[in-house]
Amino acid sequence: MRRPGRTLMTALFGGLALGVVMALLPAGAHAAATVPAVPDDFRWGVATSGYQSEGSAPASNWSRYDDGMEPYLNSVDFLNRYREDIANAASLGVDTFRFGVEWARVEPEPGVIDPAALAFYDDVVAEIRSHGMTPMITLSHWVHPAWFADQGAWANPGAVDRFLAYAELIVPRYAGDGTTWITFNEPVIYLQHELLDSDNPLPALALAPQVINAHNRTYDLIHRTDPDALVSSNAAYIPGVQPALDVLFLHQMKLDFIGLDYYYGVALDNYTASAALTGKFWEVKPAPEGFYNALKSYHARFPGKPIWIIENGMATDNGKPRADGYTRSQHLQDHLYWMQRAMAEGVPVIGYNYWSITDNYEWGSYRPRFGLWTVDVVTDPTLTRRPTDGVATYTDVIARGGVPADYVPVAPPGLCNIDNLLGSCAQPLLSGLLGGGTASTDVLGLQTLAGGASGGGLLGGLFKKSR
Repeated sequence: MRRPGRTLMTALFGGLALGVVMALLPAGAHAAATVPAVPDDFRWGVATSGYQSEGSAPASNWSRYDDGMEPYLNSVDFLNRYREDIANAASLGVDTFRFGVEWARVEPEPGVIDPAALAFYDDVVAEIRSHGMTPMITLSHWVHPAWFADQGAWANPGAVDRFLAYAELIVPRYAGDGTTWITFNEPVIYLQHELLDSDNPLPALALAPQVINAHNRTYDLIHRTDPDALVSSNAAYIPGVQPALDVLFLHQMKLDFIGLDYYYGVALDNYTASAALTGKFWEVKPAPEGFYNALKSYHARFPGKPIWIIENGMATDNGKPRADGYTRSQHLQDHLYWMQRAMAEGVPVIGYNYWSITDNYEWGSYRPRFGLWTVDVVTDPTLTRRPTDGVATYTDVIARGGVPADYVPVAPPGLCNIDNLLGSCAQPLLSGLLGGGTASTDVLGLQTLAGGASGGGLLGGLFKKSR
């Protein structure tokens, strides 16, 4: 038997050597695995949110936070142009349209319900269904009424009951016929904003039990109303720390599926995700292979739970071409390739939503553009929807059932993804050298050492504990 220390050193040096060679290979050699089409019942969708797109925003926590930021104006005026946006979505061939019901619009004062707001959302749901799509409804997308904020928001002991009263109004109104529900959008980021942007002195983690309780009670409400409904709360994937965050949130929540938002990865040669902290999302170098690692990680940590990609997309700077030349079309196809590859390896992904159907107010700025249709809110009073190259591409991949089997990603994998260090150093190279598929041989013990895509092996554990 070889000494463990010697095995470890062999693996380390082998991994470094493989990493160097991988960096020198042309892009096509990094990911030669063929991928099958998605199943016929796979759900394709687009996403948007209330405050970011509706315009005519009622008083809320965010109407206060955006003081001092770029003026909100009237956003992309989904409030009056929803028919156009829903028709555009239907033209892609999607079957799911995600939107948010704005609590602040429905209940502008405590106990006061605005019938015009309900009529608007009635029309939105009817329009979605008239185009052969089903709604995915978000009940809370970081925004709550100003009066709720004045009462202390989630620091108030009565907050859960107040949210449930709102949910009891909305859920029976739109439940059934396949409606899918997201209770809280990205609760970790939501509470982080509440901590940083409000006067609430309580740490975000102290507020977490309230939001988790509200989610679980809303989950029960939805299932009493529609036993067949699918309900979740989507997680914004944060490289390196997501498993710990999920212990605090998702593991405490009742979920019918894992809702995943994936935008960024971190690797030894890609630290650009830090640009997102300053709002310069267009400076983030995409990491499509990190999407694969995230999916594998969730499958390992939540076995038996299907996964739905609730958000995935890419920012440009005011609609200009990216400095790296990477297009929305390429970004979309590269991510779908890695999704299909994970699915081929047994990860039960059941749906994918593109973020977003149009550009919108990106929480303080119109400069980051994520839309399939771009809209110049600041300079174009007509708010014309102009298709990006992503429109034709998304239409094509939906019709095909994904990217072609022989698709080769434009963006090569980063050098050692933080969520799967040595495994991601070796696997893309080995896949190319072995002529397709994932490496079935644990060369040099790298997969065992790294713990596979879940990062649960020896080095994965040591790395995470040392952070």
